[in-house]
Amino acid sequence: MNKKPARLRRAKSTRAHIRELGVPRLSVLRTGQHLYAQLFTADGSKVLASASTVQSDVREGLKNGKNADAAAKVGRAIAEKAKAAGVEKVAFDRSGYRYHGRIKALADAAREGGLQF
Repeated sequence: MNKKPARLRRAKSTRAHIRELGVPRLSVLRTGQHLYAQLFTADGSKVLASASTVQSDVREGLKNGKNADAAAKVGRAIAEKAKAAGVEKVAFDRSGYRYHGRIKALADAAREGGLQF
């Protein structure tokens, strides 16, 4: 059983729905070692802001980049950068991942940072 095709199928249907909404998209990529978040324009042509556990300002004070604490820090960083870019309302694209653990921690921290989704 391979999980990746099922995750990509879920991500594809989610992105189709988000495209109809016409709001900026907050997309998340989860790897074994790091977590990445990008904010795209409504049409997906441009990246407005990005944050990840690879960046030195986010990495400060973290033991590693693969736990919920790191995800929360990425969520706060992306919310701060989004507000600086003038974006407050976004659609959360979890890329087919379950809304659990690191993904949930990132989303909750972004909401606390002022993003609405």
